[in-house]
Amino acid sequence: MSVITISREFGSEGDSIARKVAQTLGFHFVDQKFIGQILGQYGYVDFDKEYQNLPTFWERFDAQREKQRDVMMDMLNRVIEAVANHGNVVILGRSGFEVLGGYADVLHVRLQAPYSVRVGRVMEQQKIPFEEADALVKEKDRVRRAFVEEFYRAPWGAIQAFDLVVNTGKVFPDMATNWIIDAARTFVNNMEIGKPTTASIEVDRIMAEAVSEALKCNEAHR
Repeated sequence: MSVITISREFGSEGDSIARKVAQTLGFHFVDQKFIGQILGQYGYVDFDKEYQNLPTFWERFDAQREKQRDVMMDMLNRVIEAVANHGNVVILGRSGFEVLGGYADVLHVRLQAPYSVRVGRVMEQQKIPFEEADALVKEKDRVRRAFVEEFYRAPWGAIQAFDLVVNTGKVFPDMATNWIIDAARTFVNNMEIGKPTTASIEVDRIMAEAVSEALKCNEAHR
């Protein structure tokens, strides 16, 4: 398996699991910071701000602002596709599951947990009271759901887009990590017939070089 996308609910241990999967498989790890770095090279330094502040009702009627968002989203998709084309990568968040949904050699994983479990974890990890943890989880859920549903028209709660869905409230994170690794190592033998692979993605030379430089790897893993 060349590419793994990991979508996660806040507080589901998705970040640490994704890093462990990448480390164990010897894959590159791509997250918000990495993608922001590439977008910044193209002048899209406000992506994170836009991600956190989705358009209001009236802003949707601002044609110029809508065009700017469309261009930014197109660039985000191009970055994710370029990373996937490079290969041997774990992509955390940023709707990678939707952008790469049509490729056979991508394993799409969703990590989730009951709301109360996630709030409890955030309380423990960040050493904050229940009220703060509760508000933080609600806000993170709102932003992630709005981003996926606003820009990709995909329901956040749907599981059809994923190959593996794990409830880390019942499955220990270490076991979830092992499941993903095992799936990645065997999934390639059962690729869907008729679907293209990420090797077929056309990436312009400048973008490919920017990704390789950021990954510190000039080898395409296909």
